[in-house]
Amino acid sequence: MLKPTLFPDDDAKVPGPIFPRGRRLGVDVDEVKDRAEDALEDAADSLWLQRLARAGLVARGLLYVVVGVLASQVAAGHDETRADKQGALQAVVRQPFGRLLVLLLAVGFAGYAMWRFVEAAVGPADEVEDTAKARLKRVGYFLRGGLYTLLFASAVRLFIWSNSMATSKTAEADWTARVLDWPGGMWLVQAVGLGAIGAGLYIGWRAVSGKFRKRLKALEMGPAVRVWVCGVGTVGNVARMLIALLIGAFLIAAARSHDPEQAVGIDGALRRLAERPYGPTLLVLVATGLAAYGVYSFAEARYRRVGGH
Repeated sequence: MLKPTLFPDDDAKVPGPIFPRGRRLGVDVDEVKDRAEDALEDAADSLWLQRLARAGLVARGLLYVVVGVLASQVAAGHDETRADKQGALQAVVRQPFGRLLVLLLAVGFAGYAMWRFVEAAVGPADEVEDTAKARLKRVGYFLRGGLYTLLFASAVRLFIWSNSMATSKTAEADWTARVLDWPGGMWLVQAVGLGAIGAGLYIGWRAVSGKFRKRLKALEMGPAVRVWVCGVGTVGNVARMLIALLIGAFLIAAARSHDPEQAVGIDGALRRLAERPYGPTLLVLVATGLAAYGVYSFAEARYRRVGGH
């Protein structure tokens, strides 16, 4: 007499569910992907992201204006002044209602980072998808989002520990020293330096060619406002180009000499510039350009087209 078994024989093949191609456990992978892409595009065109982006542009503008003021103080011989973004945050927190201002800046930085991350995920609205240029822009958007995420974290820390937080002026040298000790670290530092130089040249090309204006709502500006906005945008981007070129050159020098002290950030680049013949005069011009870029950022907050996917 045959006895029923509770379990099939080990060699028996139990048929499993058969799903169409592209489906897993009854879920259409392509449909999920399409829905995710649609959700990202909806987010890129949403009103809330536009508001976050404009708040971020205002925060960026204030940051650059303060950096420009600090750079002018370095040109005047104030050696204790730190003329970079971290120094700008520390200068803001020392003002009346400074902690509140830093908190508002943190909100703006978070909005800017979120906007850039969404753009990195969706891709540029003015480029054909899956082209080398579009992919490169996506990488740029992602890096900017990462930078402003770090600024957001710095602003939050400064808001919480405003009386005790201090950042090292040698942070760039410290990180460069660590990387130079890695296998192939010299080549990596040189690659970062070349990347900074490439970014600086690209910024300069956009400044000279006027490419930075294509995202502005030019029809909403009067003739005088248009000339004024384009002028401060050009001057500001030229100043950013010079800073990027200096940082890249010093990074390459640090790698080739295996001397991490050669590596500098914005503050160090400005100080090295001040040490050159006619340096203080050049530094005043760069400081004016950085402040001009801050003013241009305020104009972008009003006139920039955000979204459009």
